[in-house]
Amino acid sequence: MTSAPIVVHRPAGTGGRRVTVHRQGRDEVLGTAHSDHDLVVLFEGAGIADLETILDAPQWVEWRGGPAHEFTAT
Repeated sequence: MTSAPIVVHRPAGTGGRRVTVHRQGRDEVLGTAHSDHDLVVLFEGAGIADLETILDAPQWVEWRGGPAHEFTAT
C-alpha cells in the first residue's frame, strides 16, 4: 500500500498504463497514459499542478509494475 495519491499502474499487455488519483477518500481513474505527455494531459485535466516536479517524486506518484516512464508491456 502506498501513501502516494497518484498511482501509475503496471503496463497493460497492449501498452499504456492506467492512472488513478486518490482524493476525497476514494480512487478516481484519470485514464490510460501511453507516454509522459499523456500523463501531463491527464494531470492537467484533473487540476494537478507542478507536473514536472511530481512525476519523479515518490511522495506524489507511485509507479507500479514496471519502471517509471516506460509504457509498453515487457
